Amino acid sequence: MSAPTATARAPRRAAVRRRSSAVVARRRALLLVALAALTALATAVALPRLQHAVREISLPLRHDDIIRQQAADKGLDPALIAAVIYAESRFVEGRVSRAGALGLMQITPETARDIARRSGGVRFQISDLSSPQVNIAYGAYHLRYLLERYGGNRTLALAAYNAGEGNVDRWIVRFQREGRPLTADTMPFPETRHYVRKVLAAAEQYRARYPRELGL
Repeated sequence: MSAPTATARAPRRAAVRRRSSAVVARRRALLLVALAALTALATAVALPRLQHAVREISLPLRHDDIIRQQAADKGLDPALIAAVIYAESRFVEGRVSRAGALGLMQITPETARDIARRSGGVRFQISDLSSPQVNIAYGAYHLRYLLERYGGNRTLALAAYNAGEGNVDRWIVRFQREGRPLTADTMPFPETRHYVRKVLAAAEQYRARYPRELGL
């Protein structure tokens, strides 16, 4: 039997090459599908963590259990407590201001002693303000007091938290005499204007971003 000629072998080689190319193409397609699946899986796993990390950097939240407890105990909006902490300390524990305000909610020793007297904290010591539980409890107590003092007006209560009741009382009298409204935009102190706006905006952001953590 004679050997196949070169002309006869050519179609066979072409067929082998086509089959080989088809196998390579299928393997490439399978590899691309596998890579796409792995990428989707990695994204599904990593994206929530990345989103949480970004959220924590831009709008941190700590001690949400204490915030929820104090909000329920004092009849406060937990998002408002979180927003005050954010504006005062950005949730950095142990912070001390130039005025001597301490802790997460930046409470001065004078204010803390007054809160202890009014709330029956007979064993209170200034060093207790380093405890997140005590600091948030005292800050929430003071915030509740200010809201009641100013008829539930958040703007005035927050202004008093920042600038003191004496200043706010004088502003109220002055603006009433002049027939002008005292709002977040008309506060005489630029720092207080900025503070009130910041807290009110942050409260809305906390409400939108942390509804589960804050029990909303």
